[in-house]
Amino acid sequence: MVIILQRRVMRAVGAAALASWSLGCASPSGGPSTATPAARSAASSAWADSVLSGMTLRQKVAQMVWPFMLGDYTPTTTAAWRQLERLVTEEEVGGFIVSVGSPLDIATKVNTLQRLSKVPLVFSADFETGAGFRVRGGYFVPNAIDLGGATVFPLQMALGASRDTSLAYDVGRITALEGRALGVHVSFGPVLDVNNNPANPVIGARSFSEDPILTARLGAALVRGVQEHGMLATAKHFPGHGDTETNSHLSLSTVTASRARLDSVELVPFRAAISAGVGAVMTYHGILPALDSSGVPATLSPRVLTGLLRDSMSYDGVVITDAMDMIGVLRQFGAEEASRRAVAAGSDVLLMPTDVPGTINAVVAGVNEGRVSEARINASVRRLLELKRRFGLERSRLVNLDSVRAIVGDTAHVALSRRVAERGIVLVKDSLRSVPLSSNRATRALSITFARRTDLGAGVGFNTELRRELDSLRTEFVSSDDPAPNFERILNMADSAEVTIVGSYVNISSTTASAGAPRAFLDFLARLQSQRGRAVLVSFGTPYLLQQAPSVSSYMIAWGPSQASQQAAARALLGSSAITGTLPISLPPFASLGSGEQRAAVRRGTQ
Repeated sequence: MVIILQRRVMRAVGAAALASWSLGCASPSGGPSTATPAARSAASSAWADSVLSGMTLRQKVAQMVWPFMLGDYTPTTTAAWRQLERLVTEEEVGGFIVSVGSPLDIATKVNTLQRLSKVPLVFSADFETGAGFRVRGGYFVPNAIDLGGATVFPLQMALGASRDTSLAYDVGRITALEGRALGVHVSFGPVLDVNNNPANPVIGARSFSEDPILTARLGAALVRGVQEHGMLATAKHFPGHGDTETNSHLSLSTVTASRARLDSVELVPFRAAISAGVGAVMTYHGILPALDSSGVPATLSPRVLTGLLRDSMSYDGVVITDAMDMIGVLRQFGAEEASRRAVAAGSDVLLMPTDVPGTINAVVAGVNEGRVSEARINASVRRLLELKRRFGLERSRLVNLDSVRAIVGDTAHVALSRRVAERGIVLVKDSLRSVPLSSNRATRALSITFARRTDLGAGVGFNTELRRELDSLRTEFVSSDDPAPNFERILNMADSAEVTIVGSYVNISSTTASAGAPRAFLDFLARLQSQRGRAVLVSFGTPYLLQQAPSVSSYMIAWGPSQASQQAAARALLGSSAITGTLPISLPPFASLGSGEQRAAVRRGTQ
């Protein structure tokens, strides 16, 4: 009975969200409006114009500023909560980007801030791999108990490996259902960067593929899944962050591709997303000389945001900057000047500025100095107010906390995550036919987890699944933060193992300057292969690891560290599930785009 009730709640919320998004208006009784599209559009414009006309210039600019907000539990007497109150009641910001917190903590905080705000707030979040990308309870220490949360999907390249647009659509659908249940309206995804540079230290498997057509197909499907279920999708990072070796969080990066190459590769997925009706586009904090020879990053370039995106590509949705606290825009101009330039270039939203009142004042000063017209500000604010009207926030801005547990992290959603993970597994190399592993339960197996010490989930799902079939499994954890791990001891342990499996969680992030693995780890892999011969390397991090460790005889990619990805990798190794994924990238000279060894599922022995 409980399951049936949950499904009914999910269907009701999904239907209501879809009606609100698609129709943009609702009847006074709460049901979908029967008004004509013209009438609905007029009602939306009338509300937006009414709110806009009553605003001062500073209030208008504040609507364009969306600060960062942690989703953690925050008592009302703390300085952190008082700061959030000031941002809403005194600065009158237009929205927030939410990050890191449990589902109920986030939903409760969202509701409280909505009650405080004169104008409804828009909440956004980085939901690249579903709501669980940011909405998790974390781990209770020292026991490392997983506190649960929203659904986490594998990294986008798992969808690229499956080549299944229906799976991409469903990932978008579930992201929207869970996001809206939490009170979040805008998902910063999909990532539409074409990752054609293996040395990229910040995009990697966050992308769908190095193939622009595959990226476009999957990206458009995910956009439709998100927006047909009540949430706004965001195509990022325009006009393309894939072909660079610099992390824009840490430095100003450059994409040196020609205009012809940009048209035939980088811009292809963004055109597809615009055709699919994507509601928001996020900018790239990097230089593209072929589009703007002045040396300013795309976020600050009128030629890119207005000339290319608005005019040439006929895009009329919301333009959102990438985080304004990143070095990619701060180093050249500083926070205040970068904010003025971003607005002048065509951005509607300044995301995560380092100083909220300073940012608002800087843009206001830009208007007063004649650098930005008030008409330009009005256009952005009207676009944002109409977005809020389409979400129905002028009528109802709160979420039902009783519905959160019925929707967020639902078992059917988790089952889809597992299916995506299984479909995405790629066996790139298996020269000694080590996969699937022996069906003998007494096989002496050693599983080595190489990850950061703070990654409490690394290896947990993987080893638990392996242990279901391998009674003699031994496990070892090696910290990637250790500058001199005792690999000699691990090699001695491997001598008594019939099979050694290395799970690598070496990955790119906003703080990594290089996509490379530590030299000591790569040397260990080479020695392990030469001594044991049957070493199986499973990458839960960068998919390009084979290029750094070419001697391994078996190499599998699992597209991320989530528990679903870990379980899928273990099941694939054991032969409990088929291996059908193919590479959405190339790994020259070892593997080409579209390659991958296939394995049928086999019945496990019961010895």
